[in-house]
Amino acid sequence: MARQVQFDQLGGPEVLTVREVEIDPPGPGEVLIRVEAIGVNRAEAMFREGSYFLQPAFPSTLGYEAAGTVEALGEGVAGLAEGDAVGVVPAFSMNDYGTYGDLVVVPHSAVVPRPSDIDPVTAAAVWMAYITGYGALIDEGGLRAGDHVLLTAAAGGVGLAAVQTARRIGAVPIATTRGADKKQALLDAGAAHVIVTDTEDLPTRVKEITGGEGVRLAFDPVAGPGVDTLAEAIAPGGKLLVYGALDPRPTPLPNAAFYPDLSTSMFTMFRVTADPERLRRAVAFVTAGLGDGSLAPVVDRTFDLDDVADAHRYMESNAQTGKIVITVGHRTDAS
Repeated sequence: MARQVQFDQLGGPEVLTVREVEIDPPGPGEVLIRVEAIGVNRAEAMFREGSYFLQPAFPSTLGYEAAGTVEALGEGVAGLAEGDAVGVVPAFSMNDYGTYGDLVVVPHSAVVPRPSDIDPVTAAAVWMAYITGYGALIDEGGLRAGDHVLLTAAAGGVGLAAVQTARRIGAVPIATTRGADKKQALLDAGAAHVIVTDTEDLPTRVKEITGGEGVRLAFDPVAGPGVDTLAEAIAPGGKLLVYGALDPRPTPLPNAAFYPDLSTSMFTMFRVTADPERLRRAVAFVTAGLGDGSLAPVVDRTFDLDDVADAHRYMESNAQTGKIVITVGHRTDAS
């Protein structure tokens, strides 16, 4: 038996329940993981409430990333052994697999080694954020040393990971936050500049910081009509990558009459995790950064698995700076 989080209808955090379920042994190409910590992501809340690009099939579980140890291996799985410390990266559909539980089955393609000096809580905060940051800024965005990059709504897990990723390659991260209460935390995390959008005009401040040129790349989880304002802060020939939809309103293309030399596209981390070679490069970059200390996940708060609904409520409050992690205790009679 395993303890897993499931839900039977769309709704708020209250629909999430922890249940005792029978768990099948891993099939061909699958791995059974004994979970120690789970990273909480905005995508999971959107999936739960029905606003994600994928609709849940009930009863549904959820969850994209976790840290734990290998419990059992399915047929054909090579390169892993029982007892190995591992992480789970988002490389699957939540209608097929999920990580919210104490024992979970995931595809082998989503399992990566966990460095021996990285504890489970830290490891659970790594892969969604840092693969997204690496994939967007470097793999797809082509960011280089000396480039300015604009990171909006930067106080979340992905935003902080993007700040550190930009720093690691010598780029100049400009972070935004709505209120001044998170400004110091962003500076402490490595942002070269922080723009408080409630009190400062974003395009004006970006032009001041960049000597009038604008940024080479803007990385935005908000979307909505505000992309027009972001476009004003991007240098000619630059890029706008949108990776979320915190603003539910339609997202227009920036006005072509005013911003003709601008590339705009949506970014999804699955472009990286679905491609074995791109994923290999991303994992190598992140693992090296964890090893030399240039990448260091910020964990805002942890919750117990039984308090999963509270973890989602806290995430939706937008009070956090960094990652929210669920910890998993194991009973002596678990099997």
